[in-house]
Amino acid sequence: MESLNGIAFFVQAAETRSFSEAGRLLGVSSSAVGKSVSRLEERLGVRLFHRSTRSITLTAEGALFLERCRRIQCEIEAAELELSETQQSPRGRLRISVPLARVLIMPALIAFMRRYPAIELDVDFSNRLVDVIEDGFDAVIRTGEPADSRLMSRPLGSYRLQLVASPDYLARHGVLETPADLAHHACLMRKFFTTGKLEPWPLKPAENGREWTLPIRGVCSTSSPLMDMAIAGLGITCLPNFMARSAIERGELVTVLDAHVEHQGTFRLLWPSSKHLAPKLRVFIDFMAESLFAEKADAPGEVAG
Repeated sequence: MESLNGIAFFVQAAETRSFSEAGRLLGVSSSAVGKSVSRLEERLGVRLFHRSTRSITLTAEGALFLERCRRIQCEIEAAELELSETQQSPRGRLRISVPLARVLIMPALIAFMRRYPAIELDVDFSNRLVDVIEDGFDAVIRTGEPADSRLMSRPLGSYRLQLVASPDYLARHGVLETPADLAHHACLMRKFFTTGKLEPWPLKPAENGREWTLPIRGVCSTSSPLMDMAIAGLGITCLPNFMARSAIERGELVTVLDAHVEHQGTFRLLWPSSKHLAPKLRVFIDFMAESLFAEKADAPGEVAG
């Protein structure tokens, strides 16, 4: 039992990078966590953490041991679930990371929380690329193809990017017929937070292979301010269809250059590969797959995003 407690203390310290935070979450003192880890290191004969006065970081041996410990914890949790009522009543803390797409994500999360009140949802809203396992997430929702062999995935659906502008802006600056016309318009661009690079617009390439000229009027790291700017008549921007849908229905925005835009993206739910799925994670996966875009199922291209 002491070995299992030591593993639990070690995993929590590794995930929080702090003995004091690990102690707070486990309901013990930071010194208790530190002493437990020290006893574990002495028993193993290796150093698991690099320690400083301000932080702790895993050693190479610690990172390897962490992966094994997580597997052990998964097996223990699975064994406990098989012998408890938890399988019939999903409960516990579920830590997830979702993209900055509030208009898409929040209705589904709210509905999930109402259906499963015994599940404590801990949500990280971020577009950054997270390490699902190392960062301690139970599941994440992201776009693109999965590249980590340690993860399982389930597609949630497809979405499209669209170029949009307000009717007022187009009345003042003219309707666009080809991408070349963008050279005479104000473009509102999204900047990737991690790299600082501008998100390219999904325009079909020119016949001569040259890139289209996009005069930049404004740059933001998230899409919501860009939509506000476009509705205010400040220029043309590129938005996912699930975000622009309501504004288009209200007549605040219209799409432009539809015949010249070429894009299809997929949202996926990713989670650590395991022989057994905790009930809280299983119901979350099924719920998101069934309901994330259920209200938009009658609109082509709005099944996910």
